[in-house]
Amino acid sequence: MKKKDRGTGENIKRLHKYYSLTGFYSFVGNSLKKALPPIILFIAALFVVDYFFLDFSEFFSHVTTTYPPLSILLVFFASESILGLIPPEIFIAWSNKTAAPVIYLSVLALLSYLGGIVSYFIGKWILNIPSVFNYMEGRMKKHLKNIQRWGGFLIIVGALLPIPFSMTSMAAGTINYRFRNYLLFGLLRFARFAIYGVAIFSIM
Repeated sequence: MKKKDRGTGENIKRLHKYYSLTGFYSFVGNSLKKALPPIILFIAALFVVDYFFLDFSEFFSHVTTTYPPLSILLVFFASESILGLIPPEIFIAWSNKTAAPVIYLSVLALLSYLGGIVSYFIGKWILNIPSVFNYMEGRMKKHLKNIQRWGGFLIIVGALLPIPFSMTSMAAGTINYRFRNYLLFGLLRFARFAIYGVAIFSIM
C-alpha cells in the first residue's frame, strides 16, 4: 500500500512538473485574469442598468412573452455549437425570468453540453475538407496546440471558465481526442452554469 501511495504521489509530482514546464498553470491564470474582469463588469452593468435605466425583470418578461422559449433555446444551441458567438450569461439572465428558472437553466446547461458535442464532431468533419481545415486551423491554432499538449485538462478549463468551450471542443475533435474522455470532462459544463446561475439570479 505504501508503495502504491508513493507511486501515486510521484505521478502527481510528475504531472505537476509537466504542467508547470509546459505553461498550463500560467495559461489558466492568464485566462482567469482575462475572463474575470468582463464577468464582473457584465454583472455590475446588469445591476447598474437594472437600477437606473431599465427594469430587467420587465424586459426579460417582455422577451419571454414575445418570443417562444423554444426559439430562444434554439438560438442558444446554435451559438454554443458554432464558436460560442453569443455570451451564455445573456441566456442565463433570461432563464431567471421564465416560469421555471431552475428548469430552464438546466436546459441551457444541457444544450451547452450538447452544443460542445456538435462542435467536437464539426472538428472531426473539417479534417475531411482541406480548404475548411486550413481556414479553421488558422483560427484555432492556439487551441489545437494547447489541447495536443494538455488534453483533458484544457477541456476541463474550457468547460468551467469563460473561454470558448465550442472552440476547445472543436479542437478536441480535430485532433481525434478520445470521445469518451471528452464527454466525461465536458460534464463540468453543468457546474459552470450552476455557478453563473447563482451569481446572476442573486442580482436580478
